[in-house]
Amino acid sequence: MFETIKHTLLNPEWYIQMGGLYLLLFVIFAETGLFVGFFLPGDSLLFVAGIYASELASEFFNVHYVVIMFMLAMAGVLGNFVGYWFGKKSGPFIYERKDTFFFKKKHLYSAQEFYEKNGALTIIAARFLPIIRTFVPIIAGVVNMDKKKFTLYNFIGSFAWVFSMMLAGHFLSIQFPWIKDRLEIIVIVIILVTTLPVILKFALSGKKKSD
Repeated sequence: MFETIKHTLLNPEWYIQMGGLYLLLFVIFAETGLFVGFFLPGDSLLFVAGIYASELASEFFNVHYVVIMFMLAMAGVLGNFVGYWFGKKSGPFIYERKDTFFFKKKHLYSAQEFYEKNGALTIIAARFLPIIRTFVPIIAGVVNMDKKKFTLYNFIGSFAWVFSMMLAGHFLSIQFPWIKDRLEIIVIVIILVTTLPVILKFALSGKKKSD
């Protein structure tokens, strides 16, 4: 049963079929705004949402699909603001928190290391890195990053992430209509491409600690 639930949660099409636009908005918000959302399929979900962008737009007052992209980008912006606020208010407590199924301290430390190496631009770059993007805004709040600078990079990062992923899905599905019939393979490829750098980072950091 657990495996079935896990498979469902990692299947981007399930979110679109079951909840449509409103569930998409919540997932994008949760993945970047709630530290329990790190396991949600952000990149692959946006790509698949791009494939179904016209359908989503027609179901939502028949607006242009760019409006849908704008709404999802704003959900990502709001999510990061929540993460930043949470980090600012409860920084020390987060580092003392014990590991749970939904919270792994190693992800927090990896995000902190990424932030320290890349500075404020991390807010933009982290959008394209699963797991890291969930914890980076929290780290920004913990270190009390300038709010104006955070706001600027937050908007740039969220809009670049959402629009690039969704436009790729939208135009590739027009160019290659067979994509819809092979979504499982494409989703697996996207997950591998986006998570591989993070997995390697965890593996290398773990190796350094053991040495």
